[in-house]
Amino acid sequence: MTSTMRLDKELNDIRNSGMKHFRNILVDESNIFTWQGLIVPDRTPYDKGAFRIEIIFPAEYPFKPPKIAFKTKIYHPNIDEKGQVCLPIISVDNWKPATKACQGKRGDSGVLVFTARSC
Repeated sequence: MTSTMRLDKELNDIRNSGMKHFRNILVDESNIFTWQGLIVPDRTPYDKGAFRIEIIFPAEYPFKPPKIAFKTKIYHPNIDEKGQVCLPIISVDNWKPATKACQGKRGDSGVLVFTARSC
């Protein structure tokens, strides 16, 4: 399966899953490697906000991890000052090709984080 086919399938899975914390996913159909969306946490301390996020998938996806960045300023221990998500699961050393873009859950902080759980 090519990168574009897999991303198209994962995008459809997310849109059809009813995932309410990741909304308004925008993808330019001419470039499926860049996704933009809105994270809307429902738990404190982030439940009063909505955060723009950008996910950039490399051409080698799923063999290389995506880069995930918050475009809205947020203070969180797993997000650096540039908005880049810093989690072991999306580091080059720990990435597994079986991990999918839809594999997210709410962390203790109420912010959506990517995990290695199956969808």
